[in-house]
Amino acid sequence: MPVQLIYWDSDCFLGWFQEEPDKVELCQGTLARANAGDILIVTSTLTIAEVLWMRNAPLIPEEKANLVRRFFRRSYIRVRNVTRAISEGAQDLVWSKGIKPKDAIHVATALDARVTALETFDANLIGRSSQVGNPPLIIRRPIPPEQGELFSSK
Repeated sequence: MPVQLIYWDSDCFLGWFQEEPDKVELCQGTLARANAGDILIVTSTLTIAEVLWMRNAPLIPEEKANLVRRFFRRSYIRVRNVTRAISEGAQDLVWSKGIKPKDAIHVATALDARVTALETFDANLIGRSSQVGNPPLIIRRPIPPEQGELFSSK
């Protein structure tokens, strides 16, 4: 079976880094599948900066800089540049679908990468599932780990 590509927006990474109780277990499911080689996690270069301080969340302190930077260099994470084509695709999503600009960058990057699904905790984005892209992009919360699976360390 081929490796699936799953896009993570900044909210997934921040939920994992900040160990948010309502997010960390769901993120663990995707990370466990990535660690097992079943999926690759795709994200935008925008995420690397955005993840440090998202609205209504505490700033990740500079003391954790090496931890954050090393995490994004893991073998199962693919970081894609924000190109002119992605930025213009994001503009189209803002105009045609009313998606906020930074979210539109994530969606446009996911579409460009031809991922299986975009995972997020953003209810507005989840509400856009199957409304963008051809084939339609699935936008969902991360899938929890299998029952009984032990959590691996970060």
